[in-house]
Amino acid sequence: MKLRKVSAAAATALVLALTATACGGDDDSDSGSGSGGGGKIKVGIKYDQPGLGLKEPDGSFSGFDVDVATYVAKELGYEPDQIEFVETKSADRENALARGDVKFITATYSINDERKQKVDFAGPYLLAHQDLLVKSDSDITKATDLNGKKLCSVTGSTSAQNVKNDIAPKAQLKQYGGYSECIAGLQSGAVDAVTTDDSILAGFAAQDQYKGQFKLAGLKLSNENYGIGVKKGDSATLDKINTALEKMVSDGAWDTAVKENFGPADYKNEPAPKIGNIVQ
Repeated sequence: MKLRKVSAAAATALVLALTATACGGDDDSDSGSGSGGGGKIKVGIKYDQPGLGLKEPDGSFSGFDVDVATYVAKELGYEPDQIEFVETKSADRENALARGDVKFITATYSINDERKQKVDFAGPYLLAHQDLLVKSDSDITKATDLNGKKLCSVTGSTSAQNVKNDIAPKAQLKQYGGYSECIAGLQSGAVDAVTTDDSILAGFAAQDQYKGQFKLAGLKLSNENYGIGVKKGDSATLDKINTALEKMVSDGAWDTAVKENFGPADYKNEPAPKIGNIVQ
């Protein structure tokens, strides 16, 4: 009789333990199911782009893409402390989604036909343009003024090469390892202009150490429709993110994020794009 009582108690304890384990499964970090409920969601961003996606020295994150990602995650049911930001470099974005490393990616991810074969895109949430960053007192006002000037971009980027091929054949290309090196070169006079997306340039120019030193030329040399990448075929998440982006625009949070992250560079941003409206 005593053995029976012990066995019954043990069985009860086992059932309770299994129940608790099942209920607590959401506490583990994963790529995010979109359900919240105490779990975590992994979101891909850049770590090295001031004004867009930057990992600060204290381990926190800042930038427009970070603000957009945080807003979207909240609409999916996750509080800021439930978001795990994962560095997703440009070359690995499609693979990160395919592997399920992240639930979605907000990382200056321009929508194009080649990428749409591999991932689905929510948005766009920002229309950027290839532009030039020059010193505040520079006389460079148009792309053809770059003839005979030193133009910087990062190794592997097509931005500077496109300018040289199509607009200013006598421009002297300088390729550095990162945009921070290009910006430092612009500050020192080693280069005369830096080219990439205007949003990226504005983010660097808005840093405290550069405020007032640089200006955007405002040339709109290309159209870059930034979208939020999700795993191919994940239509449920795609629809939820699009709804979240529409809400972010309608309640004013989008405008606030633009001003806070790009305002110091006097960035003349385009109005918030309509969902699905891709500007060619």
